[in-house]
Amino acid sequence: MKPFKNERYTDFTKPGNRKKMEKVLKQVAAQFGKEYNIIIGGRRVRLDKKFNSYNPSNKGEIIGRFQKADEKTAEQAMQVALKTFESWRYTPAKVRANYLLRMARIMRRRRLELDAWMVYEVGKNWLEADADVAEAIDFCEYYAREAIRYDKGPKLLQYPGERDEQIYIPLGVGVVIPPWNFPLAILTGMTTAAFVSGNTVILKPSSDAPTIAAKFMEIVEEAKVPVGVVNFLTGPGALAGDYLVKHPKTRFIAFTGSKAVGLHIVEEAGKTQPGQIWIKRVIAEMGGKDMIIVDSEADIDSAVAGVRASAFGYQGQKCSACSRLILDDKIYDKFMEKFIPTVEAITVGPTRDYQNYMGPVINESAYNSILEYIKIGSAEGHLICGGEPAPGNGWFIRPTVITDVQPSARIFQEEIFGPVLAVTRAKDFDHAIELANDSEYGLTGAVYTRNRKKIEQAKREVFVGNLYINRKCTGALVGVHPFGGFNMSGTDSKAGGPDYLLLFTQAKAIGEYIGKKKRPRRRKRK
Repeated sequence: MKPFKNERYTDFTKPGNRKKMEKVLKQVAAQFGKEYNIIIGGRRVRLDKKFNSYNPSNKGEIIGRFQKADEKTAEQAMQVALKTFESWRYTPAKVRANYLLRMARIMRRRRLELDAWMVYEVGKNWLEADADVAEAIDFCEYYAREAIRYDKGPKLLQYPGERDEQIYIPLGVGVVIPPWNFPLAILTGMTTAAFVSGNTVILKPSSDAPTIAAKFMEIVEEAKVPVGVVNFLTGPGALAGDYLVKHPKTRFIAFTGSKAVGLHIVEEAGKTQPGQIWIKRVIAEMGGKDMIIVDSEADIDSAVAGVRASAFGYQGQKCSACSRLILDDKIYDKFMEKFIPTVEAITVGPTRDYQNYMGPVINESAYNSILEYIKIGSAEGHLICGGEPAPGNGWFIRPTVITDVQPSARIFQEEIFGPVLAVTRAKDFDHAIELANDSEYGLTGAVYTRNRKKIEQAKREVFVGNLYINRKCTGALVGVHPFGGFNMSGTDSKAGGPDYLLLFTQAKAIGEYIGKKKRPRRRKRK
């Protein structure tokens, strides 16, 4: 197997690629309104209760129609997953890994189609959507190789007279609960890590992005992953957050989403249920209130570009997005003079149009919440630009910058998950780090400075799971930037890194007595 390499992004500046994407966007739009099934052990299930997925760029336009699973359906999925685990757990690692490699090949072939579904269902622009697919491919390729590496086990010291080894065995049935903001990449990463390690999965996608999850299931089936290994349930969050999380046969929960839901899962998973014989494992990726420090000795132009991309890429709807900008007082005015025109130049509108850098926020609830936070922030600081809806029939909000914000302000402390940037001043570099660490979160952050001593200080003292120096704080690459945060940002799971599959396995040490080797007798010299 060749060494792992990150997937390259599609270059949409090339007219040929743009034409192909425009054609695929039309083909995908022609499939809107299709009804999708629950899939349990390969069996298609339709229920009386349904729900719709909508296009956030065009209110009321139905992307897909889905089944609203109930507890009975969830229990059926659990029983199938339990039964399948009995055989899947013993499937050789190379066989499991090959399924992931097949999935990667299928994703490459269907790449623009997957891009298009994300453009419509979650409002990603073309490049953000393509990066999402590229990351999903990376997860398949990387975890396939990792599964084979784990299968070899670590090298142990050998006690005289024994054969000593450590093997990694799967946990059991896991509930995978991915988010809507990386609807293919994170879903693929959590699900493939779980089943390539020998577990079986009940996949409950976000109700804001179920169509993309249904496309993932098509890829799972096209790759001929055995039925029952991945079971697909759509429906309300409480289905997974309560019934399956509490289920005594659930062995682990892999979750990415909000702090509130994540903490609820941790709490419920910590309660031992009748018939439960293990401690459930929770692998949680939660929110962030991520910051960028721009020091007095920074390259201002580079920092301006990095902050703009980090704060407003995908409408600020990344858990890694920059929502706190900490500027050294010495360069504050110079930075803002260059930065604000770049923000005002951002185009907002339906992302089916290539020229729109920012699309809609995900739904009406998010839209209303973000606008309310902008009101709060406007009272706490100075609204410099944005702060209002953008025209169109979608959930569009202009990129917003609020300056002169106090560190204790809600706009500086609370996660918003939208295109809102709070800016504050720092007296010096030490003060900037103090402000950066003043948060209940600890996911990502970036520091711009050309001073080597300050870089080393930041590496020691800035308390985040992913720290970037002189580059943006978004865009973690599989195998390059293992991703996961501290504090209320989650369990520091380090997705896409060499430790990740440990979370889906348990180590078993084996010592086998083989007897002392007899030393050969020396012949007596005559």
